[in-house]
Amino acid sequence: QLQLVESGGGLVQPGGSLRLSCVGSGSSLDEYAIGWFRQAPGKAREEVSYITSISSGNEPSSVDGRFTISRDNDKNTVYLQMNHLKPEDTAVYYCAADASGWGTFRAVVYDFWGQGTEVTVSS
Repeated sequence: QLQLVESGGGLVQPGGSLRLSCVGSGSSLDEYAIGWFRQAPGKAREEVSYITSISSGNEPSSVDGRFTISRDNDKNTVYLQMNHLKPEDTAVYYCAADASGWGTFRAVVYDFWGQGTEVTVSS
């Protein structure tokens, strides 16, 4: 059974950067697409980015090219580099694994989820 653990969240000032990590255990991440989602207080969960099993990254236009997703299969880890952070990026960030390997922005497709890491962007 695949387990995912996110880390790297914290408090950062507007304009700053954070790198989130999603580490898999119990199974190799190689064949999974990994997605990042976020949920702000009082708001619905929204997609952030995803990367396919063959390392093709995708992100919706809402993050304006500020976020970059990557993976290191040797470390069984997927990263989300977030630059030029804004207060509206404040949320709990979750990673999720899609066994098909294709990935999607549709959260219901994902088979495994981590517990989340909190990101706060504030001065």
